[in-house]
Amino acid sequence: MNLKFLPTITVKYFLRIVYIIIAFVFPIKEKKVTFASYRSNVIEGNLNYVYQEMVSQYPDYQYSFLIKKFNGSLWGKFEYFFHMLKSVYAIATSRYFIIDDFYFPVYVIKPRKGTDIIQLWHAVGAFKKFGLSTVNKPFGPSKEYLQHVKVHSNYSKVYVSGENVVPYYAEAFGMDEDKIIPLGVPRTDFFFDIGKINEAQDKFYLQFPEVINKKVLLYAPTFRGKSHDPEKISCPINIGELRAMLGDEYVLLIHLHPYMQQNSWIHEKDQSFATMINENFTIEELMAVADILITDYSSIIFDYSLLERPILFYADDLEEYLQERDFYFDYRSFIPGPFFNETVGLGDWILNEKSDLTSIMKFKEDFFDYLDGKSAKRIVNHIHGKEIGEIEHRTLQQTSE
Repeated sequence: MNLKFLPTITVKYFLRIVYIIIAFVFPIKEKKVTFASYRSNVIEGNLNYVYQEMVSQYPDYQYSFLIKKFNGSLWGKFEYFFHMLKSVYAIATSRYFIIDDFYFPVYVIKPRKGTDIIQLWHAVGAFKKFGLSTVNKPFGPSKEYLQHVKVHSNYSKVYVSGENVVPYYAEAFGMDEDKIIPLGVPRTDFFFDIGKINEAQDKFYLQFPEVINKKVLLYAPTFRGKSHDPEKISCPINIGELRAMLGDEYVLLIHLHPYMQQNSWIHEKDQSFATMINENFTIEELMAVADILITDYSSIIFDYSLLERPILFYADDLEEYLQERDFYFDYRSFIPGPFFNETVGLGDWILNEKSDLTSIMKFKEDFFDYLDGKSAKRIVNHIHGKEIGEIEHRTLQQTSE
């Protein structure tokens, strides 16, 4: 036995024994639904949309939440261990256990019959490789680790944006394709709700009135390093140089991935131009106010394509990233927008914006089978064994009566 895996193996079997005891003592509660995530301290994104839809359809169900952002410190790992004990109890007693990311306790137990473990993966589409597609990459799990922990195992169902990405998720999760179900991504329902779009814009301009009548650039890079062990990186864009080129007609919002360390990238002289925003606004709300998205390898390009606005790609480490993680497609031919690796070219494109949204439109249609803002409703219906359009049809009949 490799000694470096000894703590993981010890925790694995401890959790498995606890799970077996709980499953022996306690029955599954047929109306219990648990939502679990280590990405945030509040329920958000896909989990929140599905929760809200479930509550509207099944108000008599019992809803439980294990929403706690992972802290990589020694104390954080200690807390994580006790949180995992709560998790195995919830998995053992819930009819539905719903997650949106990697979730260690799911992979070290043998789920009892009658529990559905549902993955609402936080990313949309398929872009950079993840899960089992990254085995033995610096980013991914090693073959030795997988001998002890079968990551992404035990999912009953996975819901994705469209049929085109099913093979990639099947590969990443080591699952049969018939368990990867292309009914949409719940959080993208936001982009079809004009009321929520308007609310997001009003909320933003109320907090930042000085931005009114300016063009908003949103820079949202993906994280570097491993999921709970991000690297501390410097901003690859020269913010001061970009400010000097664009003048007072633009503002730059910077939103970091939730796992990234919160660096201070903005010098005092640039604070009227650039703002770091990681609290008070969801990434969906920021996308709603952004005129142009700037990113590197982030899957939010799929979400943003629904708004049919320009996407610019900026990265100075593409070759390194290919070695560390890689993509499901050829990066340069796949991205629906121009690529830059230096600030002057980026600023020049923004100043002389001549965007052709044809590639954005095609990109959107390639990766979303449904463009109607009803993904959460379809998924909740499917989870409960209904026809995915049953609620809509019944509502139409009631309206006509």
